[in-house]
Amino acid sequence: HLHADHCLDLPGLFVWRRYHPTPATERGIIYGPSDTWTRLAAASSPLGGDLDDFTDIFEVRQWVDGEPVRLGGLTVQPRLVMHPTESFGMRIAEPSGATLVYSGDTGVCESLAELARGADVFLCEASWTDSPDRPKHLHLSGTEAGRIAKKAGVGELLLTHIPPWTCREDVIAEAKAEFDGPVHAVVPGETIDIAR
Repeated sequence: HLHADHCLDLPGLFVWRRYHPTPATERGIIYGPSDTWTRLAAASSPLGGDLDDFTDIFEVRQWVDGEPVRLGGLTVQPRLVMHPTESFGMRIAEPSGATLVYSGDTGVCESLAELARGADVFLCEASWTDSPDRPKHLHLSGTEAGRIAKKAGVGELLLTHIPPWTCREDVIAEAKAEFDGPVHAVVPGETIDIAR
């Protein structure tokens, strides 16, 4: 989705690709929600107020709910999830059948449980603990992430998108109380092997 914390690294990449002394040999491809081009063109405008036509360096393609896309040897299936702006979860499958599902930013919704069904690894946002005063339908709690993982029958639950003001240990404990499989909160730079 196109909230700033998820996409504003891209204008810097536009500068790098456009002005690097060794130009790229072909345009890159960006997949995103329906308003991706407009939002990024406004964010990367050199003068403000104008739109940066970055089609010289990137082609923008729209995700279509439920329509798989082949990227290299991977199959990526996007599904709309619940968030204030158009947001997608992703099911990424290797030819071997190994599957990673990423929730994206979302509240509880049936499409996420369907997307995660039977995944080897479920990378799920859990921004809150399950307190009554948290914003509803915006992000998941550790409890909700654990419940979705259990309902979907995933192999492993990896928690992400835990902000500094939320206690990681509490989010992990909530998820473990709901889901019997392995639960872990990821950190930047960590790698996970999902090969079968």
